[in-house]
Amino acid sequence: MPLIEISDLDDPRLDVYRNIKKTNLTRWSAQFIAEGKKLTIRLLESEFGVASVLTSDKHVDLLKPHLRNDVPAFVVPHQLAQMLVGQTFHAGMLGCGIRKIPPTLEELMQIERRHLITVCCGVENLENMGGIIRTAAGFGATALLLGPACCDAFSRRALRVSMGSALNIPIIEAGKDLSQMLTTLRDQHHFNLVASILDNNALRLRDCPTEGNVAVILGNEDAGLDTEWLDLCSHRVTIPMHSGTDSLNVAVAAAVFMHHFAENINDTSTGIGDR
Repeated sequence: MPLIEISDLDDPRLDVYRNIKKTNLTRWSAQFIAEGKKLTIRLLESEFGVASVLTSDKHVDLLKPHLRNDVPAFVVPHQLAQMLVGQTFHAGMLGCGIRKIPPTLEELMQIERRHLITVCCGVENLENMGGIIRTAAGFGATALLLGPACCDAFSRRALRVSMGSALNIPIIEAGKDLSQMLTTLRDQHHFNLVASILDNNALRLRDCPTEGNVAVILGNEDAGLDTEWLDLCSHRVTIPMHSGTDSLNVAVAAAVFMHHFAENINDTSTGIGDR
């Protein structure tokens, strides 16, 4: 599709890009916003549908090699672009992606590999969510499961922090079904459910067995894991801290846990880490 030059900011085709600071709250929308040159290009190269892309006249040449025939590309004068999005348009490009239905848990379990799944129970901070997604994708996790009260993995800010990793890993909004999903993983697919907790008496991470399928369960940034989730887990595990440091940020803790379990999985299964 050819480039479409627009000089009227009231053009309804630009509505999705207005005041993008508000688009961190798009959980129930069928669309999401990718911000910046790298993320917009990664969106265009992904398996996600793309409703449109927007670029300023200063960056149009960078976009041209990546355009898809089925995606309208709007070009606006740079100064008008800043007025449209409601902030300095240093990113140069925006893309409007279309959410897709993720695979079911059973479909994922049909993949023949040793599975590593990241589970978020009440992760509310967008930066933390983005960091966890990037970590999960980087260590070759099968999927990310999101429980109740989690923030939107496809919010503009979370997507930016993840550097587009949300486009490359299945993300299942389990919601209130999370408990049943974890039970299914444990009882039918022989997962070790590993709870990340703050407790000096808990099993130290380095001593936690890494064999078999593993799901790492991460709690809320402040409250941690509720008893509902802890009671399902086969191991309650902690990262030992030096005196004077009580805990790690949940995204950092996720990276430490995922590294511990991914080393074993990377050594003994095919495909993981190669995507």
